[in-house]
Amino acid sequence: MVHKYQSPVRIYKYPFELVMAAYEKRFPTCPQIPVFLGSEVLRESRSPDGALHVVERSCRLRVDAPRLLRKIAGVEHVVFVQRNVLNWKERTLLIEAHNETFASRVAVKETCSYTVHPENEDWTCFEQSASLDIRSFFGFENALEKIAMKQYTASVKRGKEVIEHYLNELISQGISHIPRWTPAPVCEDDVSSQGGLRDPDSLEADRPNSDPASALETVSTDGDKLDVDYIERCLGHLTPMQESCLIQLQHWLLENHRGKIPKDEHILRFLRACDFHLDKAREMLCQSLSWRKQYQVDLLLQTWQPPAVLEEFYAGGWHYQDIDGRPLYILRLGQMDTKGLMKAVGEEALLRHVLSVNEEGQKRCEGNTKQFGRPISSWTCLLDLEGLNMRHLWRPGVKALLRMIEVVEDNYPETLGRLLIVRAPRVFPVLWTLISPFINENTRRKFLVCGGNSYQGPGSLVDYLDEEVIPDFLGGQSVCNVPEGGLVPKSLYLAEEEQEHADQLRLWSETYHSASVLRGAPHEVTVEILEGDSVITWDFDILRGDVVFSLYHTKQVPRPGPRQPGARAGGQLIDSAWVLGRDYSRVEAPLICREGESIQGSHVTRWPGVYILQWQMHGPPGNVSCSLPGVEDVLTALHSPGPKCKLLYYYEVLASEDFRGSMSSLESCTSGFSQLSAATYSSSGQSHSSSLVSR
Repeated sequence: MVHKYQSPVRIYKYPFELVMAAYEKRFPTCPQIPVFLGSEVLRESRSPDGALHVVERSCRLRVDAPRLLRKIAGVEHVVFVQRNVLNWKERTLLIEAHNETFASRVAVKETCSYTVHPENEDWTCFEQSASLDIRSFFGFENALEKIAMKQYTASVKRGKEVIEHYLNELISQGISHIPRWTPAPVCEDDVSSQGGLRDPDSLEADRPNSDPASALETVSTDGDKLDVDYIERCLGHLTPMQESCLIQLQHWLLENHRGKIPKDEHILRFLRACDFHLDKAREMLCQSLSWRKQYQVDLLLQTWQPPAVLEEFYAGGWHYQDIDGRPLYILRLGQMDTKGLMKAVGEEALLRHVLSVNEEGQKRCEGNTKQFGRPISSWTCLLDLEGLNMRHLWRPGVKALLRMIEVVEDNYPETLGRLLIVRAPRVFPVLWTLISPFINENTRRKFLVCGGNSYQGPGSLVDYLDEEVIPDFLGGQSVCNVPEGGLVPKSLYLAEEEQEHADQLRLWSETYHSASVLRGAPHEVTVEILEGDSVITWDFDILRGDVVFSLYHTKQVPRPGPRQPGARAGGQLIDSAWVLGRDYSRVEAPLICREGESIQGSHVTRWPGVYILQWQMHGPPGNVSCSLPGVEDVLTALHSPGPKCKLLYYYEVLASEDFRGSMSSLESCTSGFSQLSAATYSSSGQSHSSSLVSR
């Protein structure tokens, strides 16, 4: 199998001729590259006018591999043949290399090029790619592939450092400019006899003086100090390639974009989000600019006035800055009634409020940049999860949250510098499992979770916040004016709630199921679990009547009873011979759920088998049934004209592999912050209990 490697484009802020002079200093040996043992010229030729220079070299490289592999291969170094074609007229250098050692077993080909920067003729671009085809290597193909990749990555980095080293050496010697190539007089006899290229031995005496490498001049230059100062003060450190990408995108916007041109800091965020892939960043930025224009986001801070419900119950707000000068936003998500807020103000109002927070964050970053005299392009969020439970996993709320994450990721990339998670409960891995796939990998790396309850010792919040900034609800000294949240009274819900509820039933009909519960005929759903430590989650609304919810486990497969006209597809599980404690067991205590309540919960399964979610009509106190109904009960209930309960429910099973070993330190750490991984947290070892929350 052929493996291909491509390094990013490197930019040297020096003219092509000066870079070529630095490149030639690498030969015949290069102390800065220890594995490069030396080289010798095999063939060399020049065109009559000196514009084209071709050199073939044999290069010896030490094998940087385990001793066992070197012993099996029987070599301590490998030989590569390198062919350089230098065109002074076009200002290009093409380098092609391939291995001679073990060529029949391993084929390595590398191509490099030095060219003039398309936007600045005084800069030089370098590109490098390689392919590796391991046909056979004594059974060590995988090991060789890893070694090759490691060496290639190291050589890419080292090659840049070597060129910069020799450039600095030339400049320290007073050589900062080399004139460009100009044609030299051509002898007709030479042209006819050589056919264009001449042997180097015959040219040694009359090599053209116009060869830039032989005509070094001393020229002083002050450089562009204003630009460098602006970059360091407002944008932060940028490599030459990154700076070049920023300039190119600026020019493209000036020439093609109709409308407000964003600031350099804003453009740079999109470049960083796309790893400075210019085309991707341009597409992403253009889509965002169109979105901002369509929804008039530039005017949001002047026009948006949060509803009174949000101002009172949205538990988030700004609070000074972190230890690095980033604006600090505190969000007490565990104290917030997300379902109540959605029913009180609607999803669109919540989204606009989240957008206003991001707009304010960018404005505060600009202010802190001026205040502290250094670039601050992102803000820090302190996420307090105390009180987080299955109420926050209300399915429409999760859908709304995912939409907000998508909008923010698309239009505010690289604005979150760090997210500090404190007081995360055991239910957090369930929420993280649902939302983490929708969060960009670069953003996930910024999520830090704190284990333990100490927020002021080493390895805690004091590593990120000054002690006088730690809020009082975490034991700090700073009075925090962020609203405490709490349940939104139903009296504040929108008047059109019933119509909105009908719309929700339509929108989520593929996810939520409706059911009727008759007296003596509970509604039951079976869930087959193949391995322990899986997680069953549920979410249901009681539309009418009062019900009792229970969860049972059995190793047998329940036998559905006779389906009568009007019976729900879920069916009732009928086996009057079953005995509680012998044929099945109760794994969750009965929970009485009143009309109008929303219930969310989860259960970490202890054993494989069949789990039964059961809803039955609530009877008089002390009359809660704990046994499965009989056939007679069902038939009586189906034909009874008595009252019935209605509910809307959803359930989901999260496999244990979605949790195992994927989110570090939430359970094992006793203190200190640790980084979240791309996946979720291992639920193995959690207590096998549920979180049931009534709303």
